Formats: sequence, C-alpha cells, structure tokens
Amino acid sequence: MAVISMKALLETGVHFGHRTKKWHPKMKPYIFTERNGIHIIDLQQTLSAIDHCYNLVRDTAARGGSILFVGTKRQAQEAVARESERCAMPHVTNRWLGGMITNWRTMKERIDELKRLENARDTGEFELLTKKEGLILGRKIEKLQEQLGGIRNMKAVPDLMFVIDVRHEHTAVREANILGVPVIALVDTNCDPGPVDYVIPANDDAIRAIKLIVGKMADAVIEGRAKFKEEHGDEVEKAEGDEYSGEAEVKDEELLGAATLAKLASGAFDEASAEAGDEGGDEEEVVEGEE
Repeated sequence: MAVISMKALLETGVHFGHRTKKWHPKMKPYIFTERNGIHIIDLQQTLSAIDHCYNLVRDTAARGGSILFVGTKRQAQEAVARESERCAMPHVTNRWLGGMITNWRTMKERIDELKRLENARDTGEFELLTKKEGLILGRKIEKLQEQLGGIRNMKAVPDLMFVIDVRHEHTAVREANILGVPVIALVDTNCDPGPVDYVIPANDDAIRAIKLIVGKMADAVIEGRAKFKEEHGDEVEKAEGDEYSGEAEVKDEELLGAATLAKLASGAFDEASAEAGDEGGDEEEVVEGEE
C-alpha cells in the first residue's frame, strides 16, 4: 500500500513543474505532459519513488543510521526543522557551511565549542567576566547555534541525506557525492537529477508539497527507530511526536507559494483536476486519467 495517496499529491500540487523554457533535459523521463507552458510531473513515478525512499529511510533508521535533512530555502525551512526534530534527526535549515560534512572534524570541534560555551553560561561562569566579555561570548553562542544548532547531536557523517531542491543545495549534494553519502532529493523539472541517488520527482516550491513529503520521511524514521529500539532497548532515544497529518493540511492556498500560485493562475491545475475528476476519483482512475 502506498504511504501517500495520489489524491494528496494532486491536492498539494506535487505535480506542478516549472515553465517549459526552464526545464532540465535530464528530467524528461519524469515529465508526464505539458499544459499552458508548465511541465506536469508524472505522479505515478513520484508515488513509486516516495514508497521506495520511505522504505530506504526506515531501514536506515532501523539499523541505527542517521539521516540528515537539508532544506535552507524559505519554503522548506519550517517543515524540515519541525519534522527532523520530531523524528530526532539532524537538520540544516540555515546556510550550508562549506565543509559541513567533508570537513566534519572541524565542524565537530565547533559543535563542542558551542556546548562548552553554553555550559559555561548555564553554570554562571559568565558572571565572572566583564559585561563586554559576556556580551561577546553570548553573541558567539547565538551565531554558533544558528549555524550548527540543527546538527549539534550528529555524531558523525550521516548515513543518508534528504534534500529539498538540489539546485539550491548544490554544495550539500556535492559534499555528499564526494563522501559517498547516498542522497534522496525532491527534484523539480528545472533540476539536474544526475547527482541524486534516489530521485523523488516533485514540486520543490510549494510549501504544502514539501510538508507532505518531508513529513512522510520523518514518519519513516520514527518507524525505523521504533524497530531499532525494540531490538536494542534503550540504546536509542524515543523519537517523540504524533503521526504526521500533512495529507489533511490541504486548505490554505497561500501555502502553495508564489511559483505554484502562478501555475494555478495559468489554468494548468484546473485541467489536471478536471481529468482526475472525470476518471471517477479513486487512485487507480486518477492515474489512468493522466495517462
């Protein structure tokens, strides 16, 4: 059984690609058709890719592996931070620092420095400093928290990386490629899927689409960690949080983002929805209607 329904993918606008003039030729196999100058992504392939990646993430977590969630673009930041925290995995939602994983030893030293400064502040050591010295160290803590807060509990280079928008996160993807870290990514029609090990063809601009898929990857982690905890007892902390409800969050049109709203205005969504409706509404018929 699919972990996400075809209806949810349609309602969140996962199928909207970019304008045809902005496409990347290597994405041709993932494109279903073109409407009003907009490429429409083949959702059957998206559905299959999500299922495969869900299993991969779950199995990685079940072995005790770590998955680094990366989404620094505005549309992805909130969902990536919230869902990675829910499943107790590291994340990067601010700027990706060059060498964040290829120069992990240095990054680990900076994380250790952050923890040391926080401990000094919390134990009152800052009170022994001058006001100016305390302010300087306080600002340093804030800067380190902003840069490294999402990976402060990452023990080593991740076993898997999950990325939103490979064009925007090209540095992160390149570092993962250098180290041989497998990359799962949402890949839109304007992106090169070449550097990505596991492509999820999808709209990477719509907030609702991002929330839906990121939430499912977090669910996969939670399922895998539960299995790991069952086999290894208290060696792993329990990931907290309820099941993701992203499929129900399909009401606020504003969450689609400016790029997708423009696609809606072009009439592409109306045509796609009409086809799906004409076919009777269930998952199988929606797929057949798009074919």
